[in-house]
Amino acid sequence: MPRTRRLAPVDTALHIMCRGNNKQNIFNTDRDKLRYYFLIRELKEDNKITIYHYCFMSNHLHLVVWLTAKSKLSKFMKQLNLSYFSYYKKRNDYTGHLWQGRFKSNIIDTDAYLLQCGKYIELNPVRKGIVRLPEEYKFSSYNHYAKGDVDSIITDNPVFIGLSDYEAGRRRQYIEFVVDSSIINTDRLTKHPFIGNDNFVKGLQEYYGIKTGSLARGRPKKK
Repeated sequence: MPRTRRLAPVDTALHIMCRGNNKQNIFNTDRDKLRYYFLIRELKEDNKITIYHYCFMSNHLHLVVWLTAKSKLSKFMKQLNLSYFSYYKKRNDYTGHLWQGRFKSNIIDTDAYLLQCGKYIELNPVRKGIVRLPEEYKFSSYNHYAKGDVDSIITDNPVFIGLSDYEAGRRRQYIEFVVDSSIINTDRLTKHPFIGNDNFVKGLQEYYGIKTGSLARGRPKKK
């Protein structure tokens, strides 16, 4: 079966998702999550990848990244997940597939949905009942934004910077924004190739020749 066509635009944000094969765990311990974190830190600069948000769950992970013309997203994700798999199989004497296929990605409307997407992934541990508040979960970007904790893989989301002229004000508004129970339709954040309002989605569907939210099969046509 031909692969789903990969969308990798420039000067825009993507929501990246990776899952364990057959929903199995990819992280069994905090040490595993730290290993993945340090691999991101080692690889993101060479591949020109900017990370705005992340959350590592037991059987899947989320990243919100920013891409430029110099970004090498496919190379970054391949190096990252292969390096982690090499670590995982040695540590667990594991054979077989670890990842559920390639990573998934959704283009984000940066003006309207970029911060909302960060909120969605940072609330994963709360929705799953792992913690009561997002600040109680160690392996997400939430405490960087809400508490000002130093996080070496994070570049501040520009929408976050625009919340206030003062750092304390930005943190206060971010906490209020995230703990508010209102979250936009999660299907739009996980099941469709574009994350944004109707005009944004329609415009990108027309640009990429995509109908009803589905990606065309096969490789892109040569131009």
